[in-house]
Amino acid sequence: MAVLHADEIRARVEADFDRIVDVLNKKIALQSISAKGITAEHMKQSAQFVAEELNKVGVDAHVVQSHNPDGTPGAWEVIGSKIVDIDAPTVLLYAHHDVQPVPDASVWNTDPFVGTVIDTRLYGRGAADDGGGIAIHSGALQALGDDLKVNIKVFIEGEEEMGSPSFIPFIEEHKDEFDSDVIIVADSGNWSAEIPSLTTSLRGNTDIDVHVKALHHPVHSGQYGGPILDANTLASMLIASMYDEHGDLAVPGIASEEPIGGLQRDMDEATVRADAGIVDSYHLAARLWTKPSVTVIGFDAHPVEGSFNVISPETTFRLSLRTAPNQRPEEAQEALARFMVEHAPFGAEVWVDKLDNGMGWAMDPNAEATKDAMDAMEEAFGVAPVNKGEGGSIPFIPELQRIFPDAQVLVTGPEDPKANAHSPNESISLPGLKNNVITEALLLDKLAK
Repeated sequence: MAVLHADEIRARVEADFDRIVDVLNKKIALQSISAKGITAEHMKQSAQFVAEELNKVGVDAHVVQSHNPDGTPGAWEVIGSKIVDIDAPTVLLYAHHDVQPVPDASVWNTDPFVGTVIDTRLYGRGAADDGGGIAIHSGALQALGDDLKVNIKVFIEGEEEMGSPSFIPFIEEHKDEFDSDVIIVADSGNWSAEIPSLTTSLRGNTDIDVHVKALHHPVHSGQYGGPILDANTLASMLIASMYDEHGDLAVPGIASEEPIGGLQRDMDEATVRADAGIVDSYHLAARLWTKPSVTVIGFDAHPVEGSFNVISPETTFRLSLRTAPNQRPEEAQEALARFMVEHAPFGAEVWVDKLDNGMGWAMDPNAEATKDAMDAMEEAFGVAPVNKGEGGSIPFIPELQRIFPDAQVLVTGPEDPKANAHSPNESISLPGLKNNVITEALLLDKLAK
């Protein structure tokens, strides 16, 4: 079976690239914010647009509405297939068409919903996450055209940014339509716009709400301050007790792992500082990719504006724990909850509400598809890939692996450290996008063997 040469694929992608960027611009303009309602008409229109674009590149795609576990209507999903040979390998292509909200457009340098090219980057909400993934799939299938030698199935999700509540019921309902030999999840990113990567691992996640109570009602800070610490201070002491003097998480029962999944090296400190915008005086602790971390993502405290001299009697804060890839999140959640209760400062009342859990994942570095992907990346980018982990979580990936245990899972994607996914001024590297399209086309061609 002849394998297409990289130069031929590159020429086809070059000729099609204006169309690919146009698809991405139109996708940005749709404002498919799932937080405004996953069942809403704007989300249905977004799904219909994606289905139409996939139809143009040969996929028999259509829109289906999922259902939540309680039976209520769920997200608008896009599914479809292109069967070239019943005996050929089958590849499932995943991306999501919903995007994050834009709470304050004034902090953007461009209109968030008008694709705008500055230098070599295209700016707009969803340009990278995950309109870029949709553009990669569209471009790769168009580049291969009648030379496609694998069967294609697609699933473009409509609620990834909302935690995918109907994902598992939907997959279970459509198991035969998604059953495949290789699953390509185009929702991650590369080492940089110039250096490609496979994602080797993802941390899991779990959340808890912690309640801290010192008083049955507020009291005057002048009359009682000293003998009584306010609930916010007590909560802060409790939060601080999770860490050692190096800033590392020190909660018994929460696992920390060494690099797994074929990870070659960690990010260098200078890159982390530049990409995250860290102030010069801040010292980093090593907690990325395979180490656990806890973030306070919500805190009930009175705003500074309008504050007055009262001791706060009670407060609640929410902790988001990113777990090592192979630790069960329920186990880590229980350990964190137990630590909170056992370390209540000065005998304050502390109780915990346990929230959602998501499992982590690690890639099989020895899978044949992994080797094909790395070869395709090097051919497309002209440099060897440097694989990387992700500190974030995509809980449906281990669920996909559970439902399809024989499938080889590859996590790719359009992002790079400058993409600002979920943040103001989100963007995608256009040269990087082009190479990602070439990579996926080459990979699909290699997988045919």
